[in-house]
Amino acid sequence: AARERARAERLARRRALDVSGLKPFGEQLQSAAAAASASGEAGAPAHTLVRRTVEIFQINVGLYCNQACAHCHVESSPLRTEALSREGAEKIIALLRASPGVRTLDLTGGAPEYNQNFRYLVREARSMGLEVIDRCNLTVLCEDGMEDLADFLAEQKVRIVASLPCYSEANVDAQRGRGVFDRSIRALRELNERGYGDGSGERLLDLVYNPGGAFLPPPQASLQEAYKAELRDCYGVSFDSLLALTNMPIKRFADQLAREGKMREYMELLVNNFNLAAAENVMCTNTVSVSWDGSLYDCDFNQQLGMRAGGGAPRSIFELESLEQLEGRQVTVDSHCYGCTAGAGSSCQGATA
Repeated sequence: AARERARAERLARRRALDVSGLKPFGEQLQSAAAAASASGEAGAPAHTLVRRTVEIFQINVGLYCNQACAHCHVESSPLRTEALSREGAEKIIALLRASPGVRTLDLTGGAPEYNQNFRYLVREARSMGLEVIDRCNLTVLCEDGMEDLADFLAEQKVRIVASLPCYSEANVDAQRGRGVFDRSIRALRELNERGYGDGSGERLLDLVYNPGGAFLPPPQASLQEAYKAELRDCYGVSFDSLLALTNMPIKRFADQLAREGKMREYMELLVNNFNLAAAENVMCTNTVSVSWDGSLYDCDFNQQLGMRAGGGAPRSIFELESLEQLEGRQVTVDSHCYGCTAGAGSSCQGATA
């Protein structure tokens, strides 16, 4: 059923492009790169996306979440049970030891903190001197059984990348559920008390913004200023950086676009704002994405669509000895990739251009 739904979404995006007379992403990238090369532009990008050194190893450790957000491209919820096994966690650590180019272990979900191997992964990766990112929904810090989570994250100096799609209570609760904003503020205060977001760089606390509808995020720098001022003045909360992400036209957001009859309009918006500079720095060129069952993908979005890693890459972490085996391989692309190359660009690390 999931495969059929992903196929239907893909056809809907392709149909939206065809009706508007717009090019598929691969063709757009090739023609834009060729034009830049022909004009003699210095450092013109390649006509295809190819993975360079793998620097970020991103693991979806499971789909269980204490929330069910309207924009979630993973479709996590309290009803999901899929989870990374101990065998998978141990293989991930083995690959980190065998892959000297990796500098970051990026843990996502669902709410990754619920996976029974989460703390094992954090401790092992930190013992290797790697940066560890916890993609945290904040409210998990307020749940029963998680009373020591903030202390653990602070002790390990885990970088927290936390979802807060707006600094307005009404907007956050509309997107994430009633009471989520209040609990998020409470969690941010807990983290601040433990040295997160104090500007020292010791314990980084970054927030993530997603647009509340079918539009591109505003400039990241100016939005960050507004977030910092509002959260400081109204709630006494501080953080380090804001990451502005574009909503990808997949999964729950694709459903919303379909219900509102806006898929064509949104795809046109993404295509018309295609930015070759953003395409040069898309995350799939230095990141590998792994699902809870160990399957390999070029990015988190391809993972949710079931689009395996390209270039003849192995299908699973259990077929790898080192992440260096994935370097130099062509990345699998499709029309949703316009979401990462529109405007200032978008990635799990924020704007790319």
